[in-house]
Amino acid sequence: MTENSRDLRSWLRSLPVFPEQIPHFDTSRLSDAPETLFLEWLESAVAAGQAAAHADCLSTSDSNAVPSARYLILKDLDERGWQFASHRTSPKGRDLTENPVAALTFFWPATGRQVRLTGSVAELPPEESARDFLARPLGSRAATLVGHQSEPLREKEDYDDAVSAALQQLATDGATVDEAWTVYALAPSRVEFWQASADREHTRVLYKRLDAGWETTLLWP
Repeated sequence: MTENSRDLRSWLRSLPVFPEQIPHFDTSRLSDAPETLFLEWLESAVAAGQAAAHADCLSTSDSNAVPSARYLILKDLDERGWQFASHRTSPKGRDLTENPVAALTFFWPATGRQVRLTGSVAELPPEESARDFLARPLGSRAATLVGHQSEPLREKEDYDDAVSAALQQLATDGATVDEAWTVYALAPSRVEFWQASADREHTRVLYKRLDAGWETTLLWP
């Protein structure tokens, strides 16, 4: 091990993780469904000043089981599941076409909390995807119309020119919708809630979907 790697290890171990004051997770008052508890924790994270509290890590894998992960924004939550959006031709869109299961992870350092979900993913109706597309900022719509996500880019000017052309298209027809823009819903089979503790006696609760509803289990830290 080099001197630099020893310094890095010491520095990483010295970094603070959570604030001194973080919430207590009272497992004697669990809600019947994970959606209720999730929204309570999300609101608590926002109130605690957590930046981008609605951001989550989407993990997918292709038909060869090669994993990939990236952060995106939670769009909505209803009886169909946790919703997010992407271009159908993007890497994550192709993954979900080949293998429509995924994981979502929310992490809120401000409250020392993490929520992990795994389950099946389904596309929502095209009209809902169109509404979501039209609700996006103008620049985001233009960037989506450009397409080619994650493909090699020869020069930055090529992208700038493509965005300018897309903006002109939207200026001519503001109702333009990219038909490949897709809203997805993840219907979880498992949802795990993790609450940190300063003494490392972390609390974990698993919601597991059964035919009759949700089963809750306290897990070892």
